[in-house]
Amino acid sequence: MFDPRLLRAFVTIIEAGSFTLAAERLHMTQSTVSQQLARLEQATGKQLIDRHARPLQLTSTGEYLISYARRILALQQEAQNVLGDPTGTIPIHIGLPEDIMNTDMALALSAFSKQHRSIRLDVTAGLSRDLMEGYRSGQFDLVIVKEAIASADRHATFPEEMAWFESIDHGGNWSDPIPLVTFPQGGLYREDMFEQIERERRHWYIAFTSNSLASVLIGVETGLGVSLLPVVTTRGYRVREYLALGKAQPMTVSIYAWDKDGLVAQLLQQMTEVLNRRFEHSKASAF
Repeated sequence: MFDPRLLRAFVTIIEAGSFTLAAERLHMTQSTVSQQLARLEQATGKQLIDRHARPLQLTSTGEYLISYARRILALQQEAQNVLGDPTGTIPIHIGLPEDIMNTDMALALSAFSKQHRSIRLDVTAGLSRDLMEGYRSGQFDLVIVKEAIASADRHATFPEEMAWFESIDHGGNWSDPIPLVTFPQGGLYREDMFEQIERERRHWYIAFTSNSLASVLIGVETGLGVSLLPVVTTRGYRVREYLALGKAQPMTVSIYAWDKDGLVAQLLQQMTEVLNRRFEHSKASAF
């Protein structure tokens, strides 16, 4: 292993073209620079610089070593820069449903990251059931989930209006059994969908399944079937409420965080404000 100080002296001598200028650049005496080059040559067992040439010239061994020396010094500087930069040294793990990760939420997270460079946000979108299990097991510092009933340790809850939807262009009188567009097993909407449609004593079958909200909405929009969805997510799609299956019960959107102090508390408040704007027609229940 070559001492980086010796490699730096070697490179600086060649780049400066003389021992005198190298000493000035390194803020050393000329004799110290000469000694460092001698120590490096002793370590390699080869002469690296032809001291009699004017300007100084590399020997064949010196030509071979100098590219490695420059790369070693560059990597050393890069490591020092990374270790000295606090950016991203404090991770905050966040989980939330796909439809909650909208533009407003993404902008809030981005602004928080830029304001606090020491923070590294690790955001995961997924099913509420999986997110809540991850939160309880310590995988997430902060989560937003959809659930039937909020737990007592939630920071805030918001009622999310739900409704049945069909296509504006391809809807109408649906046959029996009625086709459903739904999420995979484990999704709350899917379970509520089955319960509600069976209460209406309607026969059904699954026509399309996707874990993507956008795909489900497109499936409804193009007439593949009907679906139970949050009203707020249907804006911009050519869908309308399908009233034949009755009024749907609201879902509860809750936000949880282990840490109620410091930077996590600031982030929690900002994310809660985004949810408040999203569900501004509803009154939030918060601690």
